[in-house]
Amino acid sequence: MSEITSTPDGAGAPIEEEKPTLADRERGFFGHPWGLANLSAIEMWERFSFYGMQALVAYYIYYSVADGGLGYSESAATSIVGAYGGLVYLSAIFGGWISDRLFGAERSLTGAAVLIMLGHISLSLIPGMTGVGIGLIAIALGSGTLKATTSVVVGVMYRRSDMRRDAAFSIYYMGVNIGGLIGPLATNALWEGTNFHWGFALAAFGMAAGLIQYLALRGKTLSSIPKGALNPATPKHISIVGGAAAIVVVIIVISALAGWLTFDNLASVVTVVTIVAAILLFGVILSSKQITAVERSRVIAFIPMFLASCGFWALFQQQFTSIAVLADQALDRNVFGWDFPPGWVQSINPLFIIIFAGVFSAMWLKLGDRQIATPYKFALSNVVMGIAFLVFIPFTDGMIPMLVMVVVLFLFTMAELLLSPLGQSLATKLAPAAFNSQMVALFFLSVAIGSSASGWLAGFYNPDDQAATNQYFMWIGIASIVLGIVIALVANPVVRLMKGVR
Repeated sequence: MSEITSTPDGAGAPIEEEKPTLADRERGFFGHPWGLANLSAIEMWERFSFYGMQALVAYYIYYSVADGGLGYSESAATSIVGAYGGLVYLSAIFGGWISDRLFGAERSLTGAAVLIMLGHISLSLIPGMTGVGIGLIAIALGSGTLKATTSVVVGVMYRRSDMRRDAAFSIYYMGVNIGGLIGPLATNALWEGTNFHWGFALAAFGMAAGLIQYLALRGKTLSSIPKGALNPATPKHISIVGGAAAIVVVIIVISALAGWLTFDNLASVVTVVTIVAAILLFGVILSSKQITAVERSRVIAFIPMFLASCGFWALFQQQFTSIAVLADQALDRNVFGWDFPPGWVQSINPLFIIIFAGVFSAMWLKLGDRQIATPYKFALSNVVMGIAFLVFIPFTDGMIPMLVMVVVLFLFTMAELLLSPLGQSLATKLAPAAFNSQMVALFFLSVAIGSSASGWLAGFYNPDDQAATNQYFMWIGIASIVLGIVIALVANPVVRLMKGVR
């Protein structure tokens, strides 16, 4: 990690002098370190398994037993999927803490990959809701840890002021979406020819391939990672965290046994828990004596960006809740007399990402210091997401044409490229030195809140009622546009709080 020393300039703002990093001396991978290639590849395989499984799991839960499913309601399925999506990113706190305080980024990353693989194996081999529960919890814990640690390692390869930093995250993000494209296509095709469990097994195979690849190229990545924990925890801290984790498990078990926690309210509960966790983590970082005044200002600047990210993900993640149901029940999927699997719709967005991630990366590089500041990108992202949902409204009087879905998901992609890869980059740029992984975990907490909220919102979606469907799309679209406008209005003060970071 770079060591930063600050001295005031004539305007009172700090001037930062950063030591050279790996990216300054190693440029063999399209001008970037080879470690970026290995990290992008393991994320590709992890996303292959993650999205390949996620493209099946809602249908597995609500399809009838005769069709190979579990026979639960659509609302229960979307709530479970939303809660699972929230848990993935909520567990980034857990993964970030383990990385920063116990094992270091590399060991945490390796262990997470093994846990993800075991989760997919559970889904493929253990029948019923037992397999769903064990599998989704294991995958969520592993994926949250892996995402937090890989993002940190990408970040520490570059100086904060290196203009290639956003380009690196765009390349990394393109690798993620190659997996996101292929995963649903492969698992849905296998499901169509066999059953759900074979699709889950293919997801397990993909994660195993990613783990083997990462270990084979491990040396290329180890050279860029600080050894061990950056901020080792004391035995007292370990006891406190372990005790808190045990209390949480006990509360969950009691709530489930008492009937307070149900499949239908699961997404709402995870949303509330995640909001509380985010407030606590912001409080821990801002109150720490280990951060400087400049670092504290940057963390404060991250708060409105966090809120903008929550709003974006609450709409974007509906690809796996309300839009997944729409794709199954209200979308014309007929191509030359053949209805393709509904899960294939989830590959459209990754395909657009693969096409346009390089374009955005080149654009940010070419613009350099002339590009708009990150808060304006976040604002524009929310406006575009709102417009995407409004596009549905004129076409809900019958089966929605496939072209409409393609246009909507194209807008999703434009909004995503304005926020998601840059959000991870921003988190690493604004992170205090002692809380690097946990700052990235904060960004993923915004994804957690949005993901679980998408499951809660999907409970209001009714594909059988045109008026209710139009109201649903209209109100969430307008809310997202209003949020974008508000973020644009506060963008300049936020930029000043960033203290030289854009």
